[in-house]
Amino acid sequence: MRLLFKVGLTVTVIFLLFSTVGLFIADWERPPMEQEQLGFRGTGIVQITNPRLKAETAGNVVLPEVVDAADAAGPRARQVYQNVQVLGDLSEGQFLRLMTAITEWVSPEQGCNYCHNPENLAEDVPTKIISRRMFQMTKAVNQNWTNHVGQTGVTCYTCHRGQPVPGEIWFRGSSGQPPMGGLVGYDGGQNKPGENVNLSSLPLDPFSEQLDSPEEVRVVGTTPLPVRQGPSIMKTEYTYALMMHMSQSLGVNCVYCHNSRAFAAWDQSSPTRQVAWHAIRMIRELNQSYINPLTPIFAKDKLGPLGDAPKTNCGTCHRGQAKPLGGAPMLRDYPELNATILTPVAGAGPTAPVEEPRRPVPDTPVGRLAPAAPPADTPPPAQEPGRPPSQTR
Repeated sequence: MRLLFKVGLTVTVIFLLFSTVGLFIADWERPPMEQEQLGFRGTGIVQITNPRLKAETAGNVVLPEVVDAADAAGPRARQVYQNVQVLGDLSEGQFLRLMTAITEWVSPEQGCNYCHNPENLAEDVPTKIISRRMFQMTKAVNQNWTNHVGQTGVTCYTCHRGQPVPGEIWFRGSSGQPPMGGLVGYDGGQNKPGENVNLSSLPLDPFSEQLDSPEEVRVVGTTPLPVRQGPSIMKTEYTYALMMHMSQSLGVNCVYCHNSRAFAAWDQSSPTRQVAWHAIRMIRELNQSYINPLTPIFAKDKLGPLGDAPKTNCGTCHRGQAKPLGGAPMLRDYPELNATILTPVAGAGPTAPVEEPRRPVPDTPVGRLAPAAPPADTPPPAQEPGRPPSQTR
C-alpha cells in the first residue's frame, strides 16, 4: 500500500510539474476569443479569431501619407520625358506625383536612383525594366481581376510596404533541404517543419506546382467510392499545405471559405471561397506572365537557389490580414495605377517587355455549371440568405 502511494504521489508531482511548465511555454491562446457566424446555423461556418493577435497584426500596418493630387491637364509625360513607355498617357504633374509616391512605397532610403541611372534617367537599367513590368502587372490586376481585388484594388505599396523587395516572396527549392534519396527514398519535402505550412509535417513547398503552374488544386472526389484516376495522396498533401498557407496568410481558419461539414460543396460554402478561387488563378498569371519572364533581367544575387525569379503568393499582399492593409482603398487615391496604358508605346524603346495575351478567366469555378437563366416571363428564383445568386441551389 505504501509503495502504491509513493508511485501515485510521484506520478502526480510529475504531472503537475509538466503542466506548470507547459502552461508558461506552450503557444496557446488564452480566452476570450471572438467568433463570427458566417453561414447558416448548424453548418459549422463559424470564424474564430484572437482579438489580441488581430490587433497586433493591424497595428503593424502603417499607411503612407497621400501625395497631393496633380492636375490632369497639360502635356503628356511622353511628350516631356524620354523613354516613358507605360505611364506616358499621364500628365506631367500626374507622372511626377506617382513617381514621388512610388519612391516612398518602394525605395524610401535608396531614392530615385534605385530604378534610374542618375546620369541618364531615360536609360533602361534592369531595375527600371522590372519596375515597368510591375506597373503593367498592377494595372492588369486592377482591371482584370476585380473578382478578387474588387474596387479596393492594389498599388505598389500593397506588396512592397517601403521595401525594394516585398517581405513575403518565394523561390523554388527555397527550403534549402534537398529531397532525400538513395535507400531512404523521396520524402516529398515533408517532416521538416517550415513557416510556409505553419510548422506542420506537410510538404514545405506548396507553391511550385500550384501557384506557378496550371495544376488543379481540387483533390476531393466527386464519387461516393474512390476511383483509381483520382488525385494521389501526395497531391492531396500538397493541396492541404497550400490551404495551410492561405489560412496563415489571411489570419483565418478553414471555415472562412468552406463549410466544415461539406468541404467540397460550393453551394454550402461562404462567398469568400469564390474570391479565393480567383486569387489562386490570379497569382498563377502574375507569376507566369509577369514575373518569370523577367528572370534574365534580375541580378544573379536576386534569384533563388535554382535560378528562378522571386515570386508571389497569398502572403505577399495579405500579411496575416483577410484584406491587405486592413482593406485600405489606396487605389482610390492613386487612380493613375488603374488608368495607365497597359502596352508600351510603339517606338518608345526596344527593351520594353511585350504584354502576353492572357487566358480568359471564367466567372464560375471549374467543375461547377453556371446556373441556367430563367425564362423572360418568370421571376428569378428566391435567393437564400447569405448566398450569392451564383450559388443558389
